[in-house]
Amino acid sequence: MEFRLIKRPKFVDRVKNMAKDVEVDGFNPGLIVLLVIGGLVLTFLIGNYVLYVYAQKTLPPKKKKPISKKKMKKERLKQGVSAPGE
Repeated sequence: MEFRLIKRPKFVDRVKNMAKDVEVDGFNPGLIVLLVIGGLVLTFLIGNYVLYVYAQKTLPPKKKKPISKKKMKKERLKQGVSAPGE
C-alpha cells in the first residue's frame, strides 16, 4: 500500500493567492486626492493672476502721500536752495 501525501496550501499562501487575483478597478485614491488638491491650488494661482491683471487695467494709480512742509524745507536746504522767508 502506497500513501500519497497531498500537500495542502497553507492559509498564508491562500491569502496571498487571493490578493493576487483581485483586480483593481478605477483610479488610485491617492491619485484622486493629489489631482483634486493640485487642481485647487492651480485654480487659486491662476485666479489670483487674472484678478491682478484686471486690477492693474481698471483701478486708478495709487495717490502718493503729500510731502510735509518740514520735509520740503529739509530737501531744499540739502539742494542748496534757501527756503522762502528765510
